[in-house]
Amino acid sequence: MNAIKCATSGSIGTTRKGPRMGWRLALIALVTVALATVVAWIKSSTWNRLERLEMNVAQVEAETYFLGDRVRDGIERMNGALLRFQLSKSDQAEKALFYTTAGEMEGLLIRTLPRLDSQEERALGRQLERAYRVYLTNGAVLLDKTLRAVRRDSSAQVHEQIVEISQPVLRLCENLAQVQHAAWDNFLGSTRQSLISLQRLFYTVTLLLLALGIAFAFLIYRLSVAPLYRKLGESQSVIERQEKLASLGTLAAGVAHEIRNPLTAIKFRLFSLKKQLPQPLVDNEDIQVIGREINRLERIVKDFLQFARPSEPEMVEISAERLLTEVESLLKPQLEKQGIEIRVEAGAPAWLRVDRQQMEQVLINLVQNGADSIGRQGRVTLRARHGASRLAGQSQPAVVLEVEDTGKGIPPEVQKRLFDPFYSTKEAGVGLGLAIAERIVEKHGGTIQYHTQINRGTIFQIILPLLQKNERPNPVN
Repeated sequence: MNAIKCATSGSIGTTRKGPRMGWRLALIALVTVALATVVAWIKSSTWNRLERLEMNVAQVEAETYFLGDRVRDGIERMNGALLRFQLSKSDQAEKALFYTTAGEMEGLLIRTLPRLDSQEERALGRQLERAYRVYLTNGAVLLDKTLRAVRRDSSAQVHEQIVEISQPVLRLCENLAQVQHAAWDNFLGSTRQSLISLQRLFYTVTLLLLALGIAFAFLIYRLSVAPLYRKLGESQSVIERQEKLASLGTLAAGVAHEIRNPLTAIKFRLFSLKKQLPQPLVDNEDIQVIGREINRLERIVKDFLQFARPSEPEMVEISAERLLTEVESLLKPQLEKQGIEIRVEAGAPAWLRVDRQQMEQVLINLVQNGADSIGRQGRVTLRARHGASRLAGQSQPAVVLEVEDTGKGIPPEVQKRLFDPFYSTKEAGVGLGLAIAERIVEKHGGTIQYHTQINRGTIFQIILPLLQKNERPNPVN
């Protein structure tokens, strides 16, 4: 009886496990079939997408990779329009073609420049944009019959003049095109290699997935562990990025701390000194200059740390002569130690609406650059004169502030990157002086230009809108 009982019990146990194992096998089979179906669908869908991607990559002509070629074609069309216009009787269709093409090039530059990939392309793109502005200005002059520089019947001279004004921008187009062609070839090559690698990887993953579908337990493992592993990798990437940002923030905070703390102490000492001095001494010009210069240094530190978002100018009315005279009096003692003479040339009265401290910062930077170029024994001349310039899209009366030095001049290789941020020829230079100066002048609605000759000197020109008499009810002085 015991044996029978045990056998019966064993039979019952086997009967209970059989349906349970059958359900498991059925579930595994169902999951395997479903997985195989999904894999087959993924394979078919992904393969079709890969084929379409390969065709698209082979046919695509990305706008960003052909900026140099397209601008060069546009310039050549504009040159043709200029030549035909000059040799015709004021053919307005050619004039319209010139400006229509100019608008297309303008839109192309606006769309494409921010999307350039490499640093070399961006640098060439900025140079190309500046050269294009110069070409457009010079080309517009040739569309005015009253300003023709050559006779109508002299087609060779007309062509030579057009070639001369377009040569700089065409040369930059060629340089940019060469860089972009190389980048495009690299892109196509790497993309094709990526497609081949992806196809191989796809086959490998398909085989692995089919193998994983046979073993349900391993499939569960893959579904449980793989997502956690991916999340771990993403978390590590986020942590690394945050650490880099924190390091950059620490560096910026350290710079601000090291510079602003001494300035704060100096400013506090000056404030205490003013409290102790009698009022006539408090109003002394030297004390006022010290206070203004402390404030200016604080703003320079702020502009360095927030170069991408410079502070908005606080406009006041001031005469150009007063502005130049203050810069002269501020820098004269320092320059005299180097044997450098600084002087202000008298000119016609001219008034400006500017941020006084920001414009002094620009002028001081230009004067110091001129002094660095001179070294010892030379002259820096400040002058202001009336002029006319195209500002804010229209020609208008302007004031030209000039800083002329008798230094070594600016080498051609330096001129190409003169206004680039963080580019400096000085060992201890930050490379932000001219970049910040350019941004400040732009925020005042003006432009900054320069003329240089090797071993003869440089003239920097700050061109700003002229403040008319009826626009300055409360001048500073």
